[in-house]
Amino acid sequence: MNIKDYGLKEEKILNKTNGIPARIVTTYRERYEVACDRGKTFARLKRGSYYDNPNAIYPTIGDFVMIEWNDSGDSMILETLKRDSSFSRTSSTSDRDHERHHQHEQLVAANFDYVFIMQSLNENFNLRRIERYLSLAWESGAIPVIVLTKRDLVEDYIEYVNEVESIAIGVDVHAVSCKTKEGLEELNKYFKAGKTIVFLGSSGVGKSTLVNTLMGEEIMQTGEVREADSRGRHTTTNRQLIMLPTGAMVIDTPGMRELGMWDCDEGLDKTFADIEQYFGMCKFTDCTHTNEPGCRVLEAIESGEISKERYEAYIKLKNEARYNSDSEGYLKEKREKFKQIAKMNRSRK
Repeated sequence: MNIKDYGLKEEKILNKTNGIPARIVTTYRERYEVACDRGKTFARLKRGSYYDNPNAIYPTIGDFVMIEWNDSGDSMILETLKRDSSFSRTSSTSDRDHERHHQHEQLVAANFDYVFIMQSLNENFNLRRIERYLSLAWESGAIPVIVLTKRDLVEDYIEYVNEVESIAIGVDVHAVSCKTKEGLEELNKYFKAGKTIVFLGSSGVGKSTLVNTLMGEEIMQTGEVREADSRGRHTTTNRQLIMLPTGAMVIDTPGMRELGMWDCDEGLDKTFADIEQYFGMCKFTDCTHTNEPGCRVLEAIESGEISKERYEAYIKLKNEARYNSDSEGYLKEKREKFKQIAKMNRSRK
């Protein structure tokens, strides 16, 4: 086994004298499975390096770390190496209790080259959800790719592809079927040796089925999808990194129901570039794009250049990101805004 097969770049370990490099391939509550030149083993965080260090970067699935190898028990993780990309979601209360080092953000995966945003072509299909995933994918530092699964369930999958391409500017969109194998060859260019792909999508869209298809054997449990709402059970319970026969790696991520916007201004800018291109073209420099005369954004909505639904989705995600990154400041700003409105109403009366 060679750690470079897992995508490690030489520059990551320059000047590292303590320990040997490894990659996190599975995460448990307080334990990790890692792969390194000596093979796979289990490891724990070294207390002095993490719990007693306020500046420590806690590892997640896909991270490269330095470990102190132990032949007779758990190895010790000494340090988390610098990330090329990372994906996070806003934490629930229980997450905060466990992950004391993060108050609002929980890292889901790190060091991946592509983000496969997966939606199935049944009742699960949702453009607004794709916009949300796209914003987070762009922010991660990796390249988003949209994969529409179960294309055998619809008569005209091209119609869906065109619909997604209209909101996913500059992003590749593929429609595939694991059942008939149609479209799967289009994905080969992403699964090159040493590359890592993270899968995002709600339960039932076929993430585990695609992994099994790529592996050529059933290594991940797949669940039935309810006919009533096209939702499936969560079949992935631990985050894990899987090595494919091609030498590419896949990270499957459970728990995406709690996906929230976390500090993703740049991701939103790229996802909604068609809307933000009108900013600065309004009559007033402090235009709020709500009711001002000469607002270029409102004119674009009126003329059909951008859809009202897409603009509303943009505002919703912007507000959510603002709240998650600075809830106190957001709520204070909102209270001040309502005070101003109330004051204006009293003046009119």
